[in-house]
Amino acid sequence: MTDSIMSKAATMEIPINSNGDTGTLPEDDSLEQAAKLQWSLDEKVGSSRGTRDLQQVMVSGPNLNETSIVSGGYGGTAEGIIPTSSIKGSNMHHSSSSSSMMAEQTTRGVAVEKLETVKKWGLNTYKCTKQIISERFGRGSRTVDLELEAQIEVLRDTKRKYENVLRLARALTNHFYNMVQTQHALGDSFAELSQKSPELRDEFGYNAETQKLLCKNGETLLGAVNFFVSSINTLVNKTMEDTLMTIKLYENARLEFDAYRSDLEELSLGPRDAVAMARIDAAQQQYHVHKDKYERLRSDATIKLKFLEENKVKVMHKQLLLFHNAISAYFAGNQQQLEQTLKQFSIKLKPPGADKPSWLEEQ
Repeated sequence: MTDSIMSKAATMEIPINSNGDTGTLPEDDSLEQAAKLQWSLDEKVGSSRGTRDLQQVMVSGPNLNETSIVSGGYGGTAEGIIPTSSIKGSNMHHSSSSSSMMAEQTTRGVAVEKLETVKKWGLNTYKCTKQIISERFGRGSRTVDLELEAQIEVLRDTKRKYENVLRLARALTNHFYNMVQTQHALGDSFAELSQKSPELRDEFGYNAETQKLLCKNGETLLGAVNFFVSSINTLVNKTMEDTLMTIKLYENARLEFDAYRSDLEELSLGPRDAVAMARIDAAQQQYHVHKDKYERLRSDATIKLKFLEENKVKVMHKQLLLFHNAISAYFAGNQQQLEQTLKQFSIKLKPPGADKPSWLEEQ
């Protein structure tokens, strides 16, 4: 009905008089009525739609996850609307991707560092092996410090001889310990027989006392010999070994120095183009690095050899005097001199059974 009225109003003609004014037509009332009717219908339809939208919003409520950000002015197109859910997703994706990239870069850096270390080790091993083979077959030269080499050879020979002394002293200690234990058991047997044999009581008693005295003096001598063995063991297996470790480092540094020196000499005899000059510069840097290392370790080895010799003389003077006085006093039967020797060197004897663990430690 509304469409028919509007079409009728649209097709009506408005006559104009000679002065340009519109004339009074009988259809004016009908046009006004049609406009009022259309306005009332639009108002009803709009109010009903607004009511339904308001109810829907009140029931469902706004969804914050689907909130949109409108870029541009009022009434802009849909191209300027950006859902916030897409912004959150992009931020999370960006953070996860950045963390994964950082982890990947860290892993790659560690791998590159390990690869460079292996590369340097392989190159150094190759050069040193080449130098060893050249020296063994007489085709390569080596740096020699005659005085230091002589001192090193003397130290190694001294260490072998002191190790033999230490082995023999330990054997003497074991044998003498067994002898003391035998004397102790023999004295107990004599004492028991003295109680059970009245006719030989005095004879068994004398022998029992003698074996007990020998056992006591033997334990005193064992204390002196054990102190001697302990001091020799410290000198050989700690002091000398520490010096030999420094000498080993010195010898490795000497080998590396000669290897890089030979490499630099070979490069110096070659062509002189840009690539060769770059390699010569790198070889010179490595040469100076290993030369400084070699000289530093040579100085360390020289100082340690000097201190070792002084310490060896001091220690062995004291230990040899102790060993001589203790052995002499024991076999001379001078118990007082033997005990005085131990006091002179501040040696304290352990009471019998001190080495045996307690019942609590055995559990």
